[in-house]
Amino acid sequence: MNATPEKPAAARKAVTKKATARKAVAKKATAAAEQAPAKTTAAAKTTPAKKATAKKTAAKKTAKTAATKAPAKKAPARKPESRVAMVRRARRINRELAELYPYAHPELDFTNPFELLVATVLSAQTTDLRVNQTTPHLFAVCPTPEDMAAMPPEKLEELIRPTGFFRAKTKSLLGLSAALRDRFGGEVPGRLEDLVTLPGVGRKTANVVLGNAFGVPGITVDTHFGRLARRFGWTTAEDAEKVEADVAEIFPKSEWTMLSHRVVFHGRRVCHSRKPACGACAIAPLCPAYGEGETDPEKARKLLKYELGGRPGQRLKPPADYPGLPAPPMAPPVAAS
Repeated sequence: MNATPEKPAAARKAVTKKATARKAVAKKATAAAEQAPAKTTAAAKTTPAKKATAKKTAAKKTAKTAATKAPAKKAPARKPESRVAMVRRARRINRELAELYPYAHPELDFTNPFELLVATVLSAQTTDLRVNQTTPHLFAVCPTPEDMAAMPPEKLEELIRPTGFFRAKTKSLLGLSAALRDRFGGEVPGRLEDLVTLPGVGRKTANVVLGNAFGVPGITVDTHFGRLARRFGWTTAEDAEKVEADVAEIFPKSEWTMLSHRVVFHGRRVCHSRKPACGACAIAPLCPAYGEGETDPEKARKLLKYELGGRPGQRLKPPADYPGLPAPPMAPPVAAS
């Protein structure tokens, strides 16, 4: 056999260079592989910390944004109430109020229809207490329509000054007294259509007189009654005559007068205009407006007024079954020193 010829020297050198280059590349790859775990470990040590810090910062920013921009959550909407369900609930409220205020009554002192008519006119834009403190002297001076009609305006103004708006009220009292004297024989008429023709007498005043002096059922829509009728969901109207009409459709006529007293009593003692005592309200479970006022029982009890709050009522001469204290008479004026 022939021997394999030797490679030339130049070829051997080329092969040696290639082998050396391959060894160098392999050495670099090995060194890179050995260093990679250390870098990975270092990255593993630092990256989670940075990520955690970034997450906390983002969370703080999100919370701050939510607190400043997100609207407050509203209470869940109540389910729509049918007409039948509303009427049943309304009549149950009336029964509950009857148990709570079995002594409900008109809170103006009077002994006859004329006194009640005058007191009701005077009660506009003031309290029944202030009227009750004013009328004893007034009726002592002019007990009849004839006497009041003959009263000089300046003197009548002074007698009723404590009730406020005394000039406008004086005009109304002189006008209605003269009308009673000239058109009704000095007697207060017992019909709504006649009463509303008197100066200063509207439906509210007429219903007060009819219901409490003549026994004719009527709904008295004052500020308290209107407010509670809307809170109870009996009406959405603001106009007094519309409120009266809406409520009249819910209750039998025989209940109208006492319903008025009970609702007004509750409005003055518990369901106040600015801050109702929701937490001390006996009919809270039946009220769609529960939560508009103070719901904490202890704090709510401090908001109760008159006999429920342990203080005197508004009448100087309350009915015998009234559980509270009589109101004090007006303090005499302090003499100038």
